[in-house]
Amino acid sequence: MHRVEERYGRRNDEFWAERDRRRVKAEAPARRRQARWVAAMGFVAALTLPILLWHQVVYDIASEFRLDFHYFVSEWSPWVLIVAGLAFSLPVAWSAGRDPESRWYPRARNAYAGWGVTLYLLGVALAVQVAQIYHLHAG
Repeated sequence: MHRVEERYGRRNDEFWAERDRRRVKAEAPARRRQARWVAAMGFVAALTLPILLWHQVVYDIASEFRLDFHYFVSEWSPWVLIVAGLAFSLPVAWSAGRDPESRWYPRARNAYAGWGVTLYLLGVALAVQVAQIYHLHAG
């Protein structure tokens, strides 16, 4: 009895593996487009969420502008942290779905993602507290 690879030149599971490789390669552009779209929409959502939630708080803080250390640290730090988190997340969102060997793919992408998420969440947590204090004094 002859073995399969002797009769046909390759084993049966290699045929299916090659077929799977071709299928994945054909689906790759659609996955890349979907990854880019999801990253862009996620970034836009992260950008608009603080604007929608706290635009009045930021407006009132800006209208009371004064050159004071306490003012900058206590009232502006959440918004600076959110902007810094978005700045670190921008290269991550830009490189979503791109080839890791591309020149547009950041080499420290995971570090950018870690810093972006950490600074953004810290800024959101502080913004919630600043907004609560604002509503205590405004109401």
